[in-house]
Amino acid sequence: MDRFAVSLPQQIPDATFDPAAFRAYLRRAEDLGFHSAWTREGTLNPVPTLGPTEVMTYAAACTERLRLGCAIYVSVVHSPLHLAKSLSTLDQLSRGRLEVGFGLGSRDLLASFGVSPEGFVTRFTEGIELMKACWSEPKVAFHGRFFEVETAMEPKAYQKPHPPVWLGGHQPAAIRRAVRYGDGFIGAGGATTDAFAGQVRMLRAELEQAGRDPASFRVAKRVYVSVGAEARLEGPLSRMYGSADMLVSGPPDACAQGLAEVLRAGADLVLLDAMSDEAEQLERLAAEVLPSLF
Repeated sequence: MDRFAVSLPQQIPDATFDPAAFRAYLRRAEDLGFHSAWTREGTLNPVPTLGPTEVMTYAAACTERLRLGCAIYVSVVHSPLHLAKSLSTLDQLSRGRLEVGFGLGSRDLLASFGVSPEGFVTRFTEGIELMKACWSEPKVAFHGRFFEVETAMEPKAYQKPHPPVWLGGHQPAAIRRAVRYGDGFIGAGGATTDAFAGQVRMLRAELEQAGRDPASFRVAKRVYVSVGAEARLEGPLSRMYGSADMLVSGPPDACAQGLAEVLRAGADLVLLDAMSDEAEQLERLAAEVLPSLF
């Protein structure tokens, strides 16, 4: 199961969190041998959605081996110092089980957080560099366009030099940033498998040009999945997931075929994001779909 991860149940449509069900889901995912469990950031969302850092912290206390990640933080709307502190704390609490994903998000969100669109890509990359420095350097001496820092942050992250940093995105510039600033690339759930395959080809070319070893750079993709009857994209599902080309759904053999195509496209980690009843889908994936992919 080391090539498969699951999504943490963050959305609570009835606005009531069920801690017992959450713990049971996590422990079952760990017992089944999944590599990791992932959150996402959705601060402004009409669907009740729990915060990623808090969910991962709770999950860390419920598990012992399962790695925990966020794909992705829209880090440009955060103070990199506050985010670095929260994540180094979580890496310590989990004893080095944290995976961190960053992405630009949408320009449309910036005004809501008081962030100017001017230079926001530079703000994004500076923030990543500053967080890495906070996690690994005895004293931070950072002088950028947006951040001037001369201080220290303790404790450092548990993992050395820092937790794995993943970058996401769709555009060629995002892939170049992943190679320059990241340890891995996460393909979006909204990308088709064919589009993802094209991103992987571009990624490999950029890694070669940068002189980076592809074997040390991880590639993942979020996949929206529904084992069972063919998923119908109507109403909220259509708005959330887009076209049917972005889904892996249907009977177990069809789901296995769809996931195999993602692996062949270049993913070494597939983040399975269930479209319904996460606990039921977890069991069906483990029993009926994934065994044929080992």
